[in-house]
Amino acid sequence: MTQDTTSYIEMLRKFGSDLGLPKLNIDKLIETQKKNVDAPSQSAQVVVQGAQSVAQKQREVLEAGLREATALARGYQPLGKLQDNLTLQTEFAKKVLEIAVKGAQESTTTARQSTGEAVKIIQDRLKESFEEFRGSVSRNKSA
Repeated sequence: MTQDTTSYIEMLRKFGSDLGLPKLNIDKLIETQKKNVDAPSQSAQVVVQGAQSVAQKQREVLEAGLREATALARGYQPLGKLQDNLTLQTEFAKKVLEIAVKGAQESTTTARQSTGEAVKIIQDRLKESFEEFRGSVSRNKSA
């Protein structure tokens, strides 16, 4: 004895409709899931770009420090007085430290921004996903 599957599906639909169960829009749910899968990828891409930017800033800081060190070393002439030598060395150390601090601040700002953007992508996707899910469910209003 063969059973007609379509009739079972129709019976379940009618049963759900009679009870007022919500209908799901499967196409919307599939689209929502695709977006949910894409969001972490987009977030990771922002993190990678941020890391590359931080690495570039750190490289620039190192290059600036080396240029400063080279310039000071070329201009260094041993002076007769110990105090004058200490003053030049202190000036050099101060300049290199200023460059390093500025670079660290810029790197931190860049890292914070990229991390914030990455988190925002996920947060926005979660909000959109919830709204899309709500939009894919509809109530039957049959009597």
